[in-house]
Amino acid sequence: MKIIKIGAIWCPGCLVMKKVWKNIMVDYENINIIEYDYDMDSEEVVKYNPGKILPVVIFMDKNNNEIDRIIGETKEEVLRRKIDEYNDK
Repeated sequence: MKIIKIGAIWCPGCLVMKKVWKNIMVDYENINIIEYDYDMDSEEVVKYNPGKILPVVIFMDKNNNEIDRIIGETKEEVLRRKIDEYNDK
């Protein structure tokens, strides 16, 4: 599984989620997370069609197919549950 995170330095929700992701990474060090900045990485970001609401978290399987997507802020428990569910895909 791979996780694509799309955020921006001007995004309040992205700042809130930084601490959540820091907590998650303590337990899930082996997950491949790729982070893109909405403005600075626009060539890559456009491939994922993130829309206007940030942050966007995209769960990808081992064949780089999108499994699921979360738009906006979310609770740590929700992210952990999805990571556990998709980790072997």
